[in-house]
Amino acid sequence: MEKNNYRVAQWATGNIGSRSLRAIIEHPHMTLVGVWVSGAEKAGKDAGELAGTDPTGITATQSIDDILAARPDCVLYMRQGTDLDELCTLLEAGVNVVTTRGDFHHPPTMDPAARSRIEAACTKGGTSIHSTGSSPGFVTEALTIPLLSLSRRHDCLTIEEYADMASRNSPQLMFQIMGFGAPVGEFDQGKIAYVKHDFAGSLGQIADAIGLPCDDFEATGELAAARNTVEIAAGTIEAGSVGAMRITVTGLRGGKPIVRFRANWYCTDDIDVDWGLRESGWRIRTEGDTPVSLDIHFPVSAEEYPLFTPGLTAHRAVNAVPALCKAAPGIRTTVDLPQVIAQF
Repeated sequence: MEKNNYRVAQWATGNIGSRSLRAIIEHPHMTLVGVWVSGAEKAGKDAGELAGTDPTGITATQSIDDILAARPDCVLYMRQGTDLDELCTLLEAGVNVVTTRGDFHHPPTMDPAARSRIEAACTKGGTSIHSTGSSPGFVTEALTIPLLSLSRRHDCLTIEEYADMASRNSPQLMFQIMGFGAPVGEFDQGKIAYVKHDFAGSLGQIADAIGLPCDDFEATGELAAARNTVEIAAGTIEAGSVGAMRITVTGLRGGKPIVRFRANWYCTDDIDVDWGLRESGWRIRTEGDTPVSLDIHFPVSAEEYPLFTPGLTAHRAVNAVPALCKAAPGIRTTVDLPQVIAQF
């Protein structure tokens, strides 16, 4: 008889993790058995308090031993940074892992030593690990596969992401981490490298799958100045300071682009260059013998938008649990797994 109830633990309860935790609690075919938290101030609290639900009887812990003792079928791993020691311990103990960390989209380009450790842990535990989310994940992989299935000649796949950040009331994120409101200068190379890491892996997975593996990936960053001073939820963007940014990751084959992702993040569309900014969402364009253009919009208000977006990343990961638990041991990708179908 096919299993229809999964014992699941949540690993970390930040913006995405707390949404994932709530989804597990409310899921008809999942039982929450554990919650790991990074901050001592959350340890000992009921999972329901952290997720904004009724009490669950599950107490948050900082101990991996507590999680293992709960015997989860799967852990939803959503912490800041990737800890290989933690992951290998979970996998070796027979616990599958779905993560929103972008380290496992494309095994061939992983650090060889890290890949070897993870694969050995999966073999020992008979388990699997899978990276997913909304972007990268859904829009770069799950959605592109059916669009490309319409073609017999492929020239280039381009994914444009648009994110209006004006309603995000997180001053530290907006001004210190992302750099909005700063003087327009050189783009932070570390930020470019971070985006390149996750999206090159995701795009590389698709390029391999369609038989056109990339020879190289390049990434560029651009900044645009606000024409006028604007007030956003997090504070003030002065005229002349950074009001928008975009990062482009391109996969090349024979020197020609065949896959591309461009993130357009902005606090105002009144900027000193024409980037064709539009409301938040995605645009996917395939070029070849059967070109297709698909526009995705988010029909929510500006006030709802910051509360809506965590679910885009968290829910796909939760919905992937059954498919991953049934998968063969190893690092599993979107190409490997069956279609992820939500159960309501």
